[in-house]
Amino acid sequence: MTIDRRLREDARPTLTVLLLWAMLSAALVVFSWSNIGKSDFPGPDDVLRLVQVRDLLDGQGWWDLHQYRIDPPDGVLMHWSRLVDVPIALVILLLTPLMGQANAELATAVAVPLLILFALLQVVARLAWRLFDRKAALMACLAAIFWPGLLSQLQPLRIDHHGWQILLVAIALWAISWRQSHRGGAVAGLAMAVGVTISLELLPMAGAFGAVLGLRWASASRKSPWLVAYMNALAAALVLLFVLGHGPSIAGLVYCDAVSLPHIAFFATCALGTNAIARMGPMPMFVLVALFAGLASLGVTVIAFTGAQCLAAPFGVLDPMVHEVWYSSVREGMPIWRIEPDEILARLAQALVALGATIALCLRSREWLRHWWVEYALLLVMAIAAGLATNRSFSFAGVVAAVPLGWAAAHLFERFRQGETTIRRVGAFAGILLVLMPGAMAAGIANQVQSLLPGAEAPVEETAGLAADSCNYSTAAPGLEGLPPSILFAQFDVGPAILVNTRHSVAATGHHRANEAMREVLSAFVLPIDGAEALVRQSGARYVVLCPEMPETYRWLQAGTSESLVARLTMGAPPAWLEEVDLGTGKLKVWRVRPDGSPAPDR
Repeated sequence: MTIDRRLREDARPTLTVLLLWAMLSAALVVFSWSNIGKSDFPGPDDVLRLVQVRDLLDGQGWWDLHQYRIDPPDGVLMHWSRLVDVPIALVILLLTPLMGQANAELATAVAVPLLILFALLQVVARLAWRLFDRKAALMACLAAIFWPGLLSQLQPLRIDHHGWQILLVAIALWAISWRQSHRGGAVAGLAMAVGVTISLELLPMAGAFGAVLGLRWASASRKSPWLVAYMNALAAALVLLFVLGHGPSIAGLVYCDAVSLPHIAFFATCALGTNAIARMGPMPMFVLVALFAGLASLGVTVIAFTGAQCLAAPFGVLDPMVHEVWYSSVREGMPIWRIEPDEILARLAQALVALGATIALCLRSREWLRHWWVEYALLLVMAIAAGLATNRSFSFAGVVAAVPLGWAAAHLFERFRQGETTIRRVGAFAGILLVLMPGAMAAGIANQVQSLLPGAEAPVEETAGLAADSCNYSTAAPGLEGLPPSILFAQFDVGPAILVNTRHSVAATGHHRANEAMREVLSAFVLPIDGAEALVRQSGARYVVLCPEMPETYRWLQAGTSESLVARLTMGAPPAWLEEVDLGTGKLKVWRVRPDGSPAPDR
């Protein structure tokens, strides 16, 4: 493997990948058809993203990211970037004259994630093709598709930001394989700047790409332009995107859950320092490492002076009750050891097979390719580590792992094709399955073993039969619309659906900048009922809304007492200051807050 395959111009996999994407998209739409028909989005963040886009299209200012119908009248300043709103808004504007706004929104919510998926597969395939061939490119796409959790971030209606970040990791990975150091480093830096601006969860990957390019520099001083171009583009793009995203409020209050001035100061310091080190010329490796260690320390010091709070975890400011009851149940933000054992095994199996394939490529390669695969292995290790620390970040590792897994699967496919006996063919086919979906196989085996253990129980019992889709918010909306526009005291996961389907406001949703409002809602629902009435009235809510049959209700019941408001409402025994209102909303229950001093109903 010493031939520079990057120079080939024949047999590109573009059309093959297009056909694969078309078939996959059709399958995803068919499987999601019921949810599409009900406008049942995968999660509350997707729903609230549509609310934010609507507000933008309805005239809310580009720099005004408040959600005024959450915790009114002041609202909640969201930490989300407008970068994700732009493509959604543009497609809605394009389609609205053809099919009306409601249908345009639905079509956009289906199309945008699938278009991101198309771009992702093309980038992954192009990189695998440049390094290997068309078979490896196709297999790399399949490896990405089967990677645990990745496809769920690109399914129809998944319009939140995760899909964009997965694509940006793929673009940065592709860029560092180019032959031109300045162009490749700059594109990788730009991709990471956009991704970090969208969400800080991409910071570990931005650091990983910087570390890989630093290793490239350490291996040969002539390769220093890679890291220089990367850091310059990363810092400059962060500054530009910050100005475009914040406008006049650029020097306002510092929020550490999104790119802020302390973050920009850190990256600007590191970029300037990288340029200064590059100007010093060749030097021993230990000197280079020491200089960059000092530069990193200087960058951290700059953060300490400009915004020391940004050195802490972004969610460390959450109220203890909000953290315990709400954030600890957000599975996608939890480390791998906080999820189910079969999922842990699936991710570990997938990661180990990917690492094994990458190490095999290191051992088989020579000259520049060996250096490349050593860098690749380092990047994969750091991506896997980030994915183990934060569940949803595991998809980033899937992008990196797809290429070596594609090579291994293509190699086994050739053995299958050329197998002279049935046993060899069966073995090769089993090997392909093991490479492409070891996680699924490992999880399946784990579930079978667990079911045979004494005292094993079906996992569905854990939630007492509560179903995530037991409340159809789209069908409940007409009933809620019959009420005068009001503030509704509702569960966090119900809030975004209320906002997107009605004119009402809500006391809080599951978005951490509404920390105080979230604490008050949780206190009212899960603490002893004595203080619930004061908290509900203090919020200005005229109605209390609850879906008894949903996982969030079950978690709140566990966190509360038998005399909490959520327990009383679930049992059908509301306090005297609430009266049930039958709006024909099915399993979504609504109670009116009785005016102060009104007589309690006879019971």
